[in-house]
Amino acid sequence: MRYLLLIFALAVVVVMVVGGRRGDLSRRPPIELFADMDRQPKLRPQAPNDFFGDGRSSRLGVAGTVARGDHYQDLPINTGHMPGVTNVVESIPAEIKVDEALMNRGQQRFNINCSPCHGAQGDGNGITKRIGAMGVVADLHDPRIVKMTDGELFGIITNGKGLMGAYGPNVPVEDRWAIVAYLRALQLSRLGTLDDVPAPFRAQLKK
Repeated sequence: MRYLLLIFALAVVVVMVVGGRRGDLSRRPPIELFADMDRQPKLRPQAPNDFFGDGRSSRLGVAGTVARGDHYQDLPINTGHMPGVTNVVESIPAEIKVDEALMNRGQQRFNINCSPCHGAQGDGNGITKRIGAMGVVADLHDPRIVKMTDGELFGIITNGKGLMGAYGPNVPVEDRWAIVAYLRALQLSRLGTLDDVPAPFRAQLKK
C-alpha cells in the first residue's frame, strides 16, 4: 500500500510539472516532445537555392497542370456553371465540339463508367442491379432526368449524387461532356418522335 501511494504521488507531481503550468508566460522555449510540422526543411519563396541549376527556389508549374485558383474553377467547361454564380449551363459549352468522334468517345466512356449500374441502354438495369449489389438505380430516361440541363448532368457525373460516387477524379473533363452528349442521344433514341428526325432521314425510318 505504501508503494502504491508513493507511485500515485509521483504521478501527480509529474502531471503537475508537465501540464500544470500550461498557459503561463515564460521567456524560455517550451518543452517539445514531438516537433510535428512546426519546423520543417523547406525553401522560402524567392530565396536563392543551389540545388537547382537556375539557382531559384520558386519553381514553375509542371507542364500540363493547372493550379487551383488560376480561374480553373470559374470556367463553365470545367464546372458546368456560369462564371461566378451557381447557375448551371443549359447546353454543352461551345468549346466542346459535338461531332461523331465525341459521340463515339462518349459511348465508350459511358459503357465503361456508367453502364455497370445504369445499363447499356441507360434504363437502370445494369449488372449491379441484376446481381443484387444495388437495389435502386436511376433510369436515365426518367422525365426528371431528361429535363435536367447539360450542366446539371455534368455536375452529377463530376460530384456524384446519392449512392453514386464522384467520377470527376477519374474521368477527364472532355470525357464527362462526351458522356453527357451520348446520354442525350440515348434519351432521344428512346423518347424522340418522328419530328425530331431530320427530314432527309425520315423516309429511311419508314422503310
